[in-house]
Amino acid sequence: MKNETLEKEMTADVASRVADQAEGFYRSGKLHCAEAVLAALRQNFAPQLPEEAVQMAAGFGGGSGAGCICGAVSGGTMAIGLVLAGDKKAAAALTRELHTWFKDQYGATCCKILTAHGKKGCVNLTATTAGKVAELLLAQGFEPR
Repeated sequence: MKNETLEKEMTADVASRVADQAEGFYRSGKLHCAEAVLAALRQNFAPQLPEEAVQMAAGFGGGSGAGCICGAVSGGTMAIGLVLAGDKKAAAALTRELHTWFKDQYGATCCKILTAHGKKGCVNLTATTAGKVAELLLAQGFEPR
């Protein structure tokens, strides 16, 4: 029971740290939602990857420029793929789990719907999505570095 409690506390701590970092990156104005999620997860789970890896997310902000899939979800999906490094089956399963969780939390994954009344909620979407991806990765046995 103690180990389970400690594991839950560690997961919560890591997820909170990743969420806070993603929020900070987003609030800095230097990174948009997809970049901020990817940057926080790279920093914690794949620091061996160059910082330039975050640039891959440049086109995913604002629903990939077309307003469709939320950039935070896109950044989380990219981070899952980078951390799982070639395990397409596991990446697909975690991505489905992320999308299901996000829809349950926010009702949609479409940026146009989520931002219909402005982008003030994007900072929260960015933070919570980064934290959720951290939880998913930890549940798969990936340790922060």
